[in-house]
Amino acid sequence: MRSLGAVLKHPDDLFPLLKLKLAMRQAEKQIPPEPHWGFCYSMLHKVSRSFALVIQQLDTDLRDAICVFYLVLRALDTVEDDTSIATEVKVPILMAFHRHIYDRDWHFSCGTNNYKVLMDQFHLVSTAFLELGSSYQEAIEDITMRMGAGMAKFICKEVETIDDYDEYCHYVAGLVGLGLSKLFHASGKEDLASDSLSNSMGLFLQKTNIIRDYLEDINEIPKSRMFWPRQIWSKYVDKLEDLKYEENSVKAVQCLNDMVTNALMHVEDCLTYMSNLRDPAIFRFCAIPQIMAIGTLAMCYNNIEVFRGVVKMRRGLTAKVIDRTNTMADVYGGFYDFSLMLKSKVDDNDPNAKKTRNSIEAILKACNDSGTLHKRKSLRDEPGYSPMIIVIFLIILAILLSSISVQRQSDLCKGLSTDFEVKYGKIMSSSLTF
Repeated sequence: MRSLGAVLKHPDDLFPLLKLKLAMRQAEKQIPPEPHWGFCYSMLHKVSRSFALVIQQLDTDLRDAICVFYLVLRALDTVEDDTSIATEVKVPILMAFHRHIYDRDWHFSCGTNNYKVLMDQFHLVSTAFLELGSSYQEAIEDITMRMGAGMAKFICKEVETIDDYDEYCHYVAGLVGLGLSKLFHASGKEDLASDSLSNSMGLFLQKTNIIRDYLEDINEIPKSRMFWPRQIWSKYVDKLEDLKYEENSVKAVQCLNDMVTNALMHVEDCLTYMSNLRDPAIFRFCAIPQIMAIGTLAMCYNNIEVFRGVVKMRRGLTAKVIDRTNTMADVYGGFYDFSLMLKSKVDDNDPNAKKTRNSIEAILKACNDSGTLHKRKSLRDEPGYSPMIIVIFLIILAILLSSISVQRQSDLCKGLSTDFEVKYGKIMSSSLTF
């Protein structure tokens, strides 16, 4: 009912949502038959469905390389995130992880749910890694080594200053940007982007996640690991956990706005990076998460709910971003729309209001100066269909999906019957004769 209410409130979301649903089903059908590749792609869908969707659009060799790259780094991150692992055990694993990816037998049990499955069966990821081209392997090994060393460094180090914050985000996300740029270049489809631009692509996404996930991270059991820099939060509260208490709501929002303003400093680099991409599939792969990030920051800014629960873009708006991000004009348009939303939320009484406005104005200027805003389709709600038409459409859609499901079950039964006859035809024949 909540989903129906959202569609009725935002009727322009309807068709992008439908297309997203169909695209996800199609992506799930493209899981390779080989056991190790089947595991990698099925696991990719389980740990990141949105990432799995955009990766499916890439050519096979690059798609395989990025799938393995993502899972290797996700496994490395699972080791880092598991606060139940003793430091003396964790640090050596992080430091040696780049060597473990060459070992078909190595695995390490940690994490929970799907991440535990990934770690328990990591040898399947290693098997896939060893089938990649040497240039892909070298890029993945290099980034894994550097990231593991950086993670190990911050196991025993607090994020005190903004420089610490940037350094940590470089290790866990900026290096992902560098690695992806290397993989794009190794595929022959893109020029090698500069390290600084690649780093900003990662930092913008990582800082958005750190901001959005405050409450989940601070409440983590058995103990929390937080990456909000003391240099920022100590201006507002004595302890970082104090931000979640209602009596500190005003200070919490001011601190939040300070963090968002810090993240905005990477936007112009991100726009430059994306404007240099040539391959349409790689472009979409990079652009969709970036627009999602600026959209998430717009939702989080000046929003006390970051300290009360989960703040994220509604599913219909996410579907519109995925559907409407095809060219650089769409990227400029998305950043323009969400920057306007941010601008409308800036409070003159906020200590960082002037700095925030300056950052937003710089983004708006970059988008305007592109001269392409008139070419894109806005992400803002547009006049749509009447609620009655939408309800009728949803009913028809439900009937259609139901009939597809019944047909699929029928086809499955026929397939099983045929397979049974092929495998056991002689036994069935002799039984009937008997």
